Amino acid sequence: MHTILGAGGPVSNALAQELLKNNQPVRLVSRRKIEKFKKATWVGADLKNYQQVLQAVQGSEVIYMCAGLQYNKKVWAAEWPVIMQNLLDATKATGARLIFFDNVYMYGHVRGPMTEETPYNPSSVKGEVRAQIAEKLMNEAKMGNIRATIARAPDFYGTESLNSFYDSMVLAKYAQKAKAMWLGEPASKHSFIYIPDAGKAVYLLGQHPETDNQIWHLPTAPALTGHEFIQLAASIFETKPNFMKVNKLMLQTIGLFNKLVGETAELYYQYQYDYLFNSQKFEKAFQVQPTSYANGIQQYSSFFTKSDQ
Repeated sequence: MHTILGAGGPVSNALAQELLKNNQPVRLVSRRKIEKFKKATWVGADLKNYQQVLQAVQGSEVIYMCAGLQYNKKVWAAEWPVIMQNLLDATKATGARLIFFDNVYMYGHVRGPMTEETPYNPSSVKGEVRAQIAEKLMNEAKMGNIRATIARAPDFYGTESLNSFYDSMVLAKYAQKAKAMWLGEPASKHSFIYIPDAGKAVYLLGQHPETDNQIWHLPTAPALTGHEFIQLAASIFETKPNFMKVNKLMLQTIGLFNKLVGETAELYYQYQYDYLFNSQKFEKAFQVQPTSYANGIQQYSSFFTKSDQ
C-alpha cells in the first residue's frame, strides 16, 4: 500500500496520478475527503493526532508525506514539530519506508547552486522550522531507526490550484491577456520545478528502496532570469510581455491587509537574488531529464483553455 499523507495538494495529486497510472494501491489521507481519484481509497485523519496517523498508515509499504500547513510562521513553529514526531513514531511502528517532500527554506540565501550537500543556514522563521524537522528526520534515519528519504524541490509551477506565484502572477495573467507581476528582481535567476516532474520523481523514489536515507533534489530545469520567464510566457500565450515588479516594500504594505502576502516577506531574499537549484544527483541516478520550461508552460497552457470553456 502506498499512503499519501496530506492528500489533495498539487504534489500529492501528481504523485497519486503517477502511482495509479502504474497500478499501485493508493490510500489518500487528509482531513477533507478527496474524491478526485476513483481508484484510490481515502482515510480521514488529523496529522497532529498520533492515533489517527498510526491508524491511517497501517499496512503501508511506503508513506509519502506531502502535507502543507497554513502559511503562517506561528502555526509552523507550533505544529510542524508535533506532526514530525507523529510521523516518525508511526513510521517506526509500521516499519514502512518514509518519503518526506520538502522545500528549500532551510538553506537560507545561498550564493551559488543549492545541492544536497548545502548546509542549513535559515534566514527566516519558516526556514528554522524546516531545518529543525529535516535534521530530526535524517538523524533518525542515520541511527537506523527508520528508512527515510527527503525529496526536496524548489518553487513549482503547473498547478490547477494556481498555488504558485509564477502560475498566478504571470501565467494566469497572460492567459487573460492582462499585465503580469514579477515577485522580486527580474534580472536574477530562479528555478521552478514542473509539478508533473515532481510527482514522477517522488514516485521513482518510492519504487527504489536503495535511495533510502538520503536527500534527493528532484529534477528541475536550469534556472532562467525573471525577464526570460516573462518573455517565454508571453510568447506561448501570444501576448505582450508587460509586467510590474513587486518589491519587498510592496509585499510588506499589502501584508498589512493580507496576512498570506505578509508571510511571504521574510522569504523575499529568494526572489531578490539568484535562486539556483541543482538536481544533477537525481538526474544521473535515474537517467531522467526535467521538462524544459518551454514544454512545461506549453503543456500547462491547456489548463487555462479548459478553464475558459
